[in-house]
Amino acid sequence: MMNTSATNTHHWSFWLIAILMLLWNILGCINFVVQLNPDMLAAYRQSEQAIIHLRPWWATLGFFVAVFAGALGCLLLLFKKSWAFWVFSASLMGVIVTMLHTLSSSAHFTLGEWVGLIILPVVLAALLMAYTHYAINKGWLTPPSKRLKER
Repeated sequence: MMNTSATNTHHWSFWLIAILMLLWNILGCINFVVQLNPDMLAAYRQSEQAIIHLRPWWATLGFFVAVFAGALGCLLLLFKKSWAFWVFSASLMGVIVTMLHTLSSSAHFTLGEWVGLIILPVVLAALLMAYTHYAINKGWLTPPSKRLKER
């Protein structure tokens, strides 16, 4: 059960979620970089190769934003910064842009590919936003600093 007291004590699951999601997003970053190497791309399944070879620049940009903003958001979460919410928002938008292309491609997906390539990234990105919002409401994350202008 989560700690509901007025203190800023984090439940152990906060750290577990942040670290696991950082690892997930780092794997996404590695996947992005690997896809830039034609020799490495040859090891991918045919359905994945078809999507990657036919992917327009805007879908590649969406993929880049999805994984690198996701990793940055997780780092901000680990540093207890509320800006993580907005970075996760950008990541979710990147996932959606990438999925628009993936779903419009002519590739045929198995059930496992549907879950792993399409459903899971969208769900995890949305859950990271929701969890970060929850952490902000619990007072676990520090708000952005406000500069006071002195005259």
